[in-house]
Amino acid sequence: MHDAVALEEQGIPTAIMLTEHFLHEAHMQRTALGMDGLEPVVITHPLSTLSDTKIDERAREAMPQIKQVLLAL
Repeated sequence: MHDAVALEEQGIPTAIMLTEHFLHEAHMQRTALGMDGLEPVVITHPLSTLSDTKIDERAREAMPQIKQVLLAL
């Protein structure tokens, strides 16, 4: 989150990707860092037990949301 905020402050669009398990913490951190407008890309939890193929599938599924965040649509 800190890196994303630093990049955003430099004018570099940033997409933070996390699982829904960490969404509450992400919202708390972005508020504490003064970046309430930073919207995370949320994917299904968990990732650690998935094969590389399944992780790739989740990333592909998130692409529309990632594009939306990066292009500020």
